[in-house]
Amino acid sequence: MKSVEEFLVYAARLEQEAALRFDELADVAASFANKDVAEFFRQMAYFSRLHLDEARKRGGFHDLPEMTPGQFQWPGLESPEAAAIWGADPNMDVHQAMDLALEAERQGLAFYQGVLDNSDDPEIKAMAREFVEEEAEHVAAIERWISRLAA
Repeated sequence: MKSVEEFLVYAARLEQEAALRFDELADVAASFANKDVAEFFRQMAYFSRLHLDEARKRGGFHDLPEMTPGQFQWPGLESPEAAAIWGADPNMDVHQAMDLALEAERQGLAFYQGVLDNSDDPEIKAMAREFVEEEAEHVAAIERWISRLAA
């Protein structure tokens, strides 16, 4: 990341896509009448929207660059937390939804950790550290759900 402004644009995009993905996963879980898992995914979508709002509020103090989807340079082809094509497949079971969510959160965590590890800017490092901590909490929450489902 070259600037705080660029970091905030990336963070906002990542969290926006995470919220959309979790809403899709909640819909899938609900289609399988798994109310607890659907509520969990709705809660994860809510947390992603909180992070999105946080990035936007911080961005209010900066002139954020306008970026089209093609201008983002993600570690992969798309945002680390973007839903896989089959993410909202109505035939997906709860275990597959949890695995998808865990992989996406791990990718989001790795993205923020990479920013933290590779930035020399103290302000970017501080923001990235906060996002690393939040993403690590998401990974742990999903891992607990997976363990609970397996029990």
